[in-house]
Amino acid sequence: MTEPQRERWDRRYQKRQDPGEPCWVLANNLHLLSPGAQCLDLASGLGANALLLASLGFTTEAWDISPVALAKLDQWARQRDLPLTTKVIDVVVQPPTAASFDVIVVSQFLHRPLVPALTTALRPGGLLFYQTFHRQKMSSTGPSSADYLLAPGELLLLSAPLRPLFYREDARTGDLQQGLRDCAYLVATKD
Repeated sequence: MTEPQRERWDRRYQKRQDPGEPCWVLANNLHLLSPGAQCLDLASGLGANALLLASLGFTTEAWDISPVALAKLDQWARQRDLPLTTKVIDVVVQPPTAASFDVIVVSQFLHRPLVPALTTALRPGGLLFYQTFHRQKMSSTGPSSADYLLAPGELLLLSAPLRPLFYREDARTGDLQQGLRDCAYLVATKD
């Protein structure tokens, strides 16, 4: 990621005063986590997912390109005395190493060439929680460029070496006033 991109994210996070909410796919599938799991919130931003995992006692790392976001996350974690470590890392350039985590969470971030490295970074039995926007989203929330939007069913294809445990992509099917319309949601395991 270029310096102007980092600065753009820093400016965006500078204005935020709270981490926001954890992603839906993680918050609604916590029952799949095993005790003692080592977790990574990848491209964490302000770290709502990392804070949730650490609050449940999991040793957690949060990686992001924005030092501003991670400084805020460090402060929130210290205030709550949580087992959380942050690292300023451009995950596109420096993905996690092989078999380094039991759980990886990715929310609202899509860089397709990175997904194989994520599957490799999971230990056997590890879980990938992935939630991001797709091209059939109903709202204007999130990116507008197809580069950052999943095609229908694409998240399943990208994570193909993993076995899906949960998948949801409501898109534009059925009653459009209900459901989760903007994102694809995946929990998959490495057998």
